[in-house]
Amino acid sequence: MFASRPFTPDETGPLTGLKVLDLSRLVAGNMLSLQLADFGADVLKIEGVANADPLRDWTVEGQPLFWKVYCRNKRSLAVDLRQPDGMGILKRLIAEADVFIENFRPGTLEKMGLAPDALLALNPRLVVVRISGYGQTGPYRSMPGYGTLVEGLSGLATRLGFEDRPPILPPLALSDLVCGIYGAYATMVALQARTAEGGGQVVDLSLLETTMTLLGPQAETYRQTGRLPRRDGSRSEIASPRNVFRTLDGRWVSLSAPMQSMVERLFRTIGRADMIEDPRFATGAARLRNAEACEAPVAEFIAARDLGTVLALFKAADVTVAPVYDVDQVVTDPHVLEREAVVDLPDADLGRIAMHNVVPRLSGTAGSLRTPAPGHGEHSREVLADLGFADAEIDRLAGDGVILAPRGAASDGAAAQ
Repeated sequence: MFASRPFTPDETGPLTGLKVLDLSRLVAGNMLSLQLADFGADVLKIEGVANADPLRDWTVEGQPLFWKVYCRNKRSLAVDLRQPDGMGILKRLIAEADVFIENFRPGTLEKMGLAPDALLALNPRLVVVRISGYGQTGPYRSMPGYGTLVEGLSGLATRLGFEDRPPILPPLALSDLVCGIYGAYATMVALQARTAEGGGQVVDLSLLETTMTLLGPQAETYRQTGRLPRRDGSRSEIASPRNVFRTLDGRWVSLSAPMQSMVERLFRTIGRADMIEDPRFATGAARLRNAEACEAPVAEFIAARDLGTVLALFKAADVTVAPVYDVDQVVTDPHVLEREAVVDLPDADLGRIAMHNVVPRLSGTAGSLRTPAPGHGEHSREVLADLGFADAEIDRLAGDGVILAPRGAASDGAAAQ
């Protein structure tokens, strides 16, 4: 079903040679470093010896699928930073790195002796990315910063659902994922500034502020109107008709008509050209005021026809509609298959694993899928050897619990996930 692909460890990308130290945990930081890793950066996950990244514990049927997806193309060094030798290893890595990513609670990095000034003293060209729930300053800086809390505090949850029911939290790590994508962009901006100006800098990245950007002009809309947006299901505050509609065979379609010409084509297609001149529906503002009445004939038309008929009729009329898919339908859609949006890769535990392809697509400097997500400490020996440590010293550090360095860790990621 999915495009079968091998991992290609010898591939390079536009970020080949970029050294990234990722001390983050869970989703936002891993999403950030994934974007860099997919395009060739050498991303080294710095994990504890006793405490690995808890993303490994997000399992499905006993398998750490989130880790496998978000930590592909990365390496793992397991080191105890509470021990002087462990901190010494990290500082040697910092001196050679380009990017340092962390998402500790604000103030924790300072307590570790790794405040931004100290990091930049070790490496003046370092880009330090600090991810937190609410930012490095402000009265909420020390509050726990989980995406779930931010999705509530940001105003996002009160936009989802219906007025007579509780607000809805997204059933996925939406704030974290958005923050991670913003973080990759911010990192590249800082690296470009370093190219021009020669020095590193600190990126203060908060889940709250990146999530708030999703709400558009909501703050000014409230100031202008004094009204709070209604929680009105799938309806929009800027265009009508816009909703999901059930077909005769029990399927769903999503439909949006944001332009007057589209509305007129829609009304003609459902046999209600009279609505074009009806004052209740003649303008966008009028349709929004009468959204329920505006959508009723659309819903009736769709409910009387099966999905295939609805799609064919609306496509012929150039009306914007699409089926609402479950995941089994997404991954078998011919467009998704032809574009190879999902690829099937070898996996030491599952045999094969499906995951999203590299995004975005670049015509001249494409990303690649080079290696599976690493086992805990899989690359500790390799990393220390690259730093100049002799085998005997690596063995001593492993014996003292400074590092976790399994011997013979499989290059295909078969080490304990």
